[in-house]
Amino acid sequence: MKMSKLETAIRVVIDFNKAFNSHDVPAMIALVSDDCVFENPDPFAKAELYKGREELARFGERFFVLHPQATFEIDEIFGFSIHCVMRWSLDSEEIPGVRHRFQGVDLFQIKNALICEKLTYVKK
Repeated sequence: MKMSKLETAIRVVIDFNKAFNSHDVPAMIALVSDDCVFENPDPFAKAELYKGREELARFGERFFVLHPQATFEIDEIFGFSIHCVMRWSLDSEEIPGVRHRFQGVDLFQIKNALICEKLTYVKK
């Protein structure tokens, strides 16, 4: 049975988050297009924009060094056509014993079963 674009979009996003929670940068990169645009806000600074697999890989590697305990929990996920919206919670421990919990929303665009755009918004 062939999956619809919507089912594919949601599955790709779920798989991306599984790879993120495993801190598996190569698995994350395998799910994004060569020209992927990734906007990641620092909750305390301005948004950072990454373009392409190489920049996204460098971001992932650096992120997991700074946040070795980081895990996403999908609070809600839904989609339409080639777009997917995910409401999430992120637990992180930058300083041993000091946990931080962030909440936010990611807006994804999927083409050819790969993430080509990921825009992240964080609640402050």
